[in-house]
Amino acid sequence: MPKKKKTKKIKKLKKTKNPKIKAFTKIAEKKPIISSSEEKPEIKKIKKQPTEKRIYNLKDFVVYPKHGVGKITAIEKAKIGEIDIQFYKILVEKEKLTLTVPINQQSKLRPIASINQLNKCVSILKTKPKIKRTMWSRRAQEYDQKINSGKIYELAEVVKDLNKNTDIIADQSYSERQLFEKAYERLKSEFEAILKISSEEVQKKMDKALGRTKISEEAQ
Repeated sequence: MPKKKKTKKIKKLKKTKNPKIKAFTKIAEKKPIISSSEEKPEIKKIKKQPTEKRIYNLKDFVVYPKHGVGKITAIEKAKIGEIDIQFYKILVEKEKLTLTVPINQQSKLRPIASINQLNKCVSILKTKPKIKRTMWSRRAQEYDQKINSGKIYELAEVVKDLNKNTDIIADQSYSERQLFEKAYERLKSEFEAILKISSEEVQKKMDKALGRTKISEEAQ
C-alpha cells in the first residue's frame, strides 16, 4: 500500500478578544518603515558661555593681580556671534586703564583685603628686611612674581625687603627703585580703598611702619 504523505498542521491563531492587544496590532500595522537611505536632520548645538553667579557689584573695589586695585564702573552685556556674554568694566585709576573681565573669568579677581589683613601687612612692614645673597637678577624675578601674584602679604614683603629707609636714589639701583615703587604704590592704593582716607594719610601710615619718617625728622 502506498505511504500516506505527512501533512504539516498549521495552527491557526486564535482571535483575541482583548481590546488593548487589538489596538496595539493596528498601530504596528500602520507604522511606516523608515528606509536607511533617508538622511536624518543635523542637530546644531549652540555653544553657551558657562554661567556663573555674579560675585561683585557696581562700585566695588577689586584686585586684578597684574594691575592692582580697580573699581567696577559698569556691568554690561555683549553678543559675540550667537553667545551673550556678561562682563565687568574695571577702572584701574593708577594706570589709567580700563579692564574688561567676563563674569565666567571672575576667579581672576579678588576682593580688597579686610582691616585685619591690613593690620597684618603693617606688622610685616615693621619687621626687618630679609637680605638674600642670591644674584640680583634672580631676586628681581622673585619680587616681580610676588608683585603680580595679587596677594597683599607678598606685596608687603616686597616693600619691606626693598625698603632702604631713605629717598636718596644713590642708595638704590635703578631696578631696585622701580620694583620698590611698583610694590609700594600697589599696596598704598589698596590701603586707600580699605581705609577710605587720602593718599597722603596712607603714605604717612606706611612710612611710619617702614621707619622712613625717622630720616625726615632727623633732617629737621
